[in-house]
Amino acid sequence: MISVRAGEMGMRRREFLIPARMDYFIQSYPKRVRTLAKWLGVIAAVVWLNQHYASAQGLFAAATGAKDLTFPDSPSASPPDGSRMILLKPKGAGPFPAMVLHHQCAGLRTKGGPNRSMGAWAQAAVQQGFVVLLIDSLGPRDVDMVCLEAKKGVNFPRGVRDALQAADHLRAFPFVDKQRVAHVGFSWGAMVALLGSSSNWRAAAPGSEAFTAAVAIYPGCFSIQPKAGPPYEIVQTKIDRPTLVLMGDKDTETPPEECIPKLQAAKNAGAPVEWYTFPNATHCWDCQHLNGFSKTDFRGTKVIYRYDPSATHEARRRIFAFLEKTWGTGR
Repeated sequence: MISVRAGEMGMRRREFLIPARMDYFIQSYPKRVRTLAKWLGVIAAVVWLNQHYASAQGLFAAATGAKDLTFPDSPSASPPDGSRMILLKPKGAGPFPAMVLHHQCAGLRTKGGPNRSMGAWAQAAVQQGFVVLLIDSLGPRDVDMVCLEAKKGVNFPRGVRDALQAADHLRAFPFVDKQRVAHVGFSWGAMVALLGSSSNWRAAAPGSEAFTAAVAIYPGCFSIQPKAGPPYEIVQTKIDRPTLVLMGDKDTETPPEECIPKLQAAKNAGAPVEWYTFPNATHCWDCQHLNGFSKTDFRGTKVIYRYDPSATHEARRRIFAFLEKTWGTGR
């Protein structure tokens, strides 16, 4: 350790202040001060790199606790029913814009039946001219739900890795426009979409080209405390991909009032994020198969789902308009 006293290097007291243009003003300091400053800069850089590496390494480790998914290698000729992973494309050679659809916390099997809302979203997107990869982070790993906690290695980092790998899988097809690949997530999948749109979370899948846009539909903007590792926020200030967040003002499971201040803070920090709250819409407003479903959530809050065809239609309109605005009129 190097110890320095104020009088040793001929510095006056005011010279301890750090100038705004360090690279310029440091040259006016005595040689021994310049040498010390350079060493301190190196030390600071090493500390930052170690912390960054440790953070990225920890995220990667958390993301690889469950095996990678195997995605469909060819488009399906069957219509989607929301019960399994499926790849769909419009008629023609393309290249088409594409999206990865990511389910809620109960996956593609809800209450013993298919997740029909996800099937409907997939079909609507194909009709709009999109290639769609509907993924399942739970079923192939024999996980029933992750609403209350991570199971069998399926956590938020694993979800981000699934989505990023799905995006890379889509880009391998000649009928996909590699510059127009979006992540559209719902509830749990929406939280994954928010995290995946943040630059620091792409360490979950190093080398991925990631998404060029994201949509998060009724996400929970929670503070997460994993059993192992530091806490983190679902809404990160390092969002660097255009992101749309859609919420319902009667959602008691993932209340918009918990999201909006965090989204505003991210936007104030420069994140390209926007949001809209549907009046009178509950959680899972697009889930016709769960209309009237009720439960008490982990916080003891009474939750009721109400299917809202108007909000569902308007959500689709807003999503496709957002992607058109983000990507231009190439489609």
